[in-house]
Amino acid sequence: MISRMSHTTVYVLDQDSAKRFYTEKLGFELRGDLTMGAEFEGAGGGFRWLTVSPPDQPDLAIVLAAVGMGQDQEAADQIRSLIAKGALGAGVMGTDDCQKTYEELSARGVVFVQEPARRPYGIEAVFRDDSGNWFSLTQHVA
Repeated sequence: MISRMSHTTVYVLDQDSAKRFYTEKLGFELRGDLTMGAEFEGAGGGFRWLTVSPPDQPDLAIVLAAVGMGQDQEAADQIRSLIAKGALGAGVMGTDDCQKTYEELSARGVVFVQEPARRPYGIEAVFRDDSGNWFSLTQHVA
């Protein structure tokens, strides 16, 4: 039986830029940054394994993957195009105070495409990372 999610992948256009965005702007912690060798098939002769996570959730590694990681050139180009258009929603990030987090992240330069608003499931704002992936920032309200 599956007990938990340990890793999830967010494809990014530039891993160095994404590393700065996720650690400096979102406040995530760097969990790993290493280069895997050519022995890893399907990775184009090696790849960079870059992982971050929210400080209070160290057991979840978010892999900031280059668009070509594990992809052929055609698929990598398609992924790159979708990210650049802002067509990919990468997930929901939880917060205890959406308005406060929105203000903090905005002050750090995070671009929001939707300000905090009440929804049936809570209070939600939407932002994009430096590649163009969008995330829901959600405060659940009982």
